[in-house]
Amino acid sequence: MEKLSEEQKRDLEAAAFRRLVAHLGARADVQNIDLMTLAGFCRNCLANWYREAAEQDGIPMTKDEAREIVYGMPYDEWKARHQSEASDSQKAAFEAARPRD
Repeated sequence: MEKLSEEQKRDLEAAAFRRLVAHLGARADVQNIDLMTLAGFCRNCLANWYREAAEQDGIPMTKDEAREIVYGMPYDEWKARHQSEASDSQKAAFEAARPRD
């Protein structure tokens, strides 16, 4: 493989991000707590990283604006449609997987 230019790298990273967001959007059955337990990040983390990147580039963005980009709708609407209360087993798995200081 030839060395990628910075523009090519950026474009490929952006395409991968869009695909990840689309994949997570299609898997609304997977709860954020399960993502946190298994992968160490969730949709909210992704939205936070997006907002932080925007702010580093001087683009003001609220938490709600970033979440709407990741969730594809306002967060409160997504929660009402797709989020359920975490079960005791989900909470226990999350606590067991959480890194300790």
